Parts: sequence; structure tokens; C-alpha cells
Amino acid sequence: MKKVLVLLLFVSAGMFSCSVKYTLSGQSIPPDAKTVSVGFFINKAPLASPTFSQQFTEELKTKFQRETRLQLIGSGGDLEFEGAVTTYNVAPMAVQGNETAATNRLTIGVTVTYINNLDDKQNFTSSFSRFADFSSSQSLSAVEGELIPVISEQLIQDIFNRAFINW
Repeated sequence: MKKVLVLLLFVSAGMFSCSVKYTLSGQSIPPDAKTVSVGFFINKAPLASPTFSQQFTEELKTKFQRETRLQLIGSGGDLEFEGAVTTYNVAPMAVQGNETAATNRLTIGVTVTYINNLDDKQNFTSSFSRFADFSSSQSLSAVEGELIPVISEQLIQDIFNRAFINW
């Protein structure tokens, strides 16, 4: 039993002495990072809901506030995120016997630039895309309110994972 406790003590000490902070959630946030800023995600997708960019930006900020120790500031954070909504479209996915769509797919894509002002090697610009399918018997306007939060949550988790979990 003593050997196990000693081993745990050494492993714990080793984790805390590393230059990157590791947590039980798998996050890898630089220990010197104290602030994060999220710039407004510009809407470059012609068919996007007029409120989507604002909603997405706010949800991304909320994710960082809830799941990190970082303080959210307006601009110039130790870690910065900015980007654009680049894709927002609906396409038929499954065809019925009468050659009409049985299922449609809403796809939303964003491009994100992450700037780590403490370590330039961590910077990236990446595109992320997610989708959700819905019945063609429903209009986009009828299901948009249900699909957007699901897709947004997936996109935000992808961004979070790429920046903080080295995924």
C-alpha cells in the first residue's frame, strides 16, 4: 500500500512540474495563460440565419467561461479566437422512389484562427464543419431552431478540442 501511495505522489508531482497543465478533463491549457478573448464570428455564408454569428460567438465564450479557468476579456487575451461562418446550406441526402428527397442535411461550417500569444507554435487556422439531417417533409424554418444548437455545440466542442486537448 505504501508503494502505491509513493508512486501516486511521484506521478502527481511529475504532472504538476510539466510546462503544460493537465487536468482530469484532458485539457492542456498553458499554465501562464490567464485570459482568453473571442472575436465576433463574421457571417460569410449567404444563407445563414441572421442571428447565427452572434449566437455562435456567445456560445463559444460561454464554453470557455464554464470549462476553463481563463478569464474572458474583450480583446488581446493570452489566447485569442476569431473566425467566420463560412458554410450554411441545405442539401438533399436520401432519395425516395419518386426521385424526391426523403432527408435533407443542414451543414454549418466555420473557419477559426487560434492565436496563442504565449507560444506561437500552438497557433492554427482550421475549418470545422458539422451537420444534422431532417425529414424533407419539414421545412428548414420549422427545424432550424432544433438543429442549430446541436450543430453549434458540436462545432464548439471541435474547436475546444483542437485548441485545448491537442485533438
